[in-house]
Parts: sequence; C-alpha cells; structure tokens
Amino acid sequence: MSGPVCDAGDVADRYGQAPTATGRLRWRRHPFDIAAQTWMVLTSRPVERDRFPWLLGPAAGNEVVGHGWVDQEAQAIGGRTSTGPDLGLLPDFNALASPAFDAARVNPKIVDFYEHTSAWQLDLWSEWCPFAWPFGWLLTSMWSERLQQLSLPMRPLDVSFGMDSQVVQLHGPDDAVVGAAWLRSMRKTGATTYSGLYGITELPSQRRPSVRVVFPLPRGCLSVFLRPSVDDAGGLHLHSPIGEFGEEGAYLVLNRGDGRINARRVPVAEHFHLYVDGDGDVRTDHFVRLWSVPTIRLHYRLRRVA
Repeated sequence: MSGPVCDAGDVADRYGQAPTATGRLRWRRHPFDIAAQTWMVLTSRPVERDRFPWLLGPAAGNEVVGHGWVDQEAQAIGGRTSTGPDLGLLPDFNALASPAFDAARVNPKIVDFYEHTSAWQLDLWSEWCPFAWPFGWLLTSMWSERLQQLSLPMRPLDVSFGMDSQVVQLHGPDDAVVGAAWLRSMRKTGATTYSGLYGITELPSQRRPSVRVVFPLPRGCLSVFLRPSVDDAGGLHLHSPIGEFGEEGAYLVLNRGDGRINARRVPVAEHFHLYVDGDGDVRTDHFVRLWSVPTIRLHYRLRRVA
C-alpha cells in the first residue's frame, strides 16, 4: 500500500533541511536523492517508528555519507566512539549461537576475524554478470560514488591496490558498545566504498540471532539482516534472502520526520561464504542477486597482519 506524498513537515528531521525565516525549507538535496525518496514514499506505507525498532538505524545528511555519520550518531545518542588496533565487528561471536546455529563449530580463524577485524587486511576482486553491468554502472554513477556509500567496484582493476578498513566502536550513554562501524575505502583513490554499523539482533518473528548491518543513507538507511549457518568444514555462511516482511533480508528505511518511517523490503539477496584456504588465509565469496538473477560476485582474501 502506498502512502501520501510527504510535505515540508515530513521531510524536516534532524538530518534534513533547516527552515528559513518564512518557515519554508531550503531544498538542498540532490535531484537523484529526491527522486529516490519520493519513490520510497509512493511505494511503501508510513508506520510508527516505535512499532519497528529493529529497522531503525543511523542516517546521514543530504549529500555525502562517507564516515561523518559515526560521530554524528554518537552525539545524537549521547555516547562516544572509540578506535584501536584490535576491535571487531562482533565483540562476542558466540552471541550468534542458537539452537539453529552452533557457533562453536565455526573455524577459529573466521571467529578471530569477526572479533578482531582491525587486525586483518583485505584484498578484493569483483566480477559482474555482463547483463547486470549497465545497472551497476547506473547505480554507481547516480548515487554510490557521489554519496561514498555502497560503491561496488565496476572493474577488477578498480581494486587492484586493495582496500583499507577501520573499525570504530559506538558507545551508548552508559558506555556500553551498541555497534561497530566498519569503514572501508579504496587504497588507490582513498574513496569511501562502504560504511556500515554492525551488530547482532533478533527479529521478532524469527526468534534467533542475526547479523545486522545498517548502511546510512540520506534521511534513512539500508538495513540488512543475515542468517548464520555453518558447514561441515567449519565455514560460515551468512544469508540475506528474499522473503516476507519481518524475516531476514534487506530493508530500505526513510525517516519522515513526523515520528513515522517508510519501510519496505528490497529484492536483493546476498550470500557470504567464509572459509579458510590451504595457506591459512580466510577467503570470502560474496554473491549478490537481484530477485533470483545473479548480479555480481565479490571475492575477499583476509589476512591477519597484527
């Protein structure tokens, strides 16, 4: 069900435009962002924020996402950030354990990567399906490169120098860690490619822990929930499938600024397979599908350097 087109009051929030002396908003948003947010309003239903706390996450300003949202979010929640050479995306990997997932069976090197991510170096290769390349190019040229967020490499040589990454922990008002921001950039150009907030959550309808990744976007976010499983070789699989609302998968969220959000599932399915190769390095195959159509495959080599 679609909702009404939002007015000026809907789009003014703490990350939105500031009102002028006449009470009208100064529209500083990029036309592509306005189009995307209008599409969200027209294709999803507004709901009260309090009904879906698991969908809420940090948002960004109106132009560049980059890394600035981390300090902005810490200030918004009355907390702080911390950095260090030994921080992980998931401080306690065993928090993922459930009757459906035996975390103790996962290879210790994979566990070490998640608990001490800052000590690992990333190399990346990419391969697009030929028919999906134009779609990727359009998405990258219109949004990703400009926003410095979710910027998938279009050519294998784009990542020939590897990636730099940094983990920043986000602490709440009581100083407890509420999530870990993983900030990744191209070593060759310094451009930010991904920046997301990682943690563990339990979806109300699933009753099992999932890995949650929130990618801030202008006036909203993309929240991805990944279901863990382990194979007989100790490899870790993380699935974000296409499914019903409330299940693991990918969700777009738009902050309306009136105590409500617009939220919808997006037809993107992801599968991460982490395993240890013969040299002792952790490898990751990352498959992305649009509906059931293969779109891009990413391959990571992860090496402990500290």
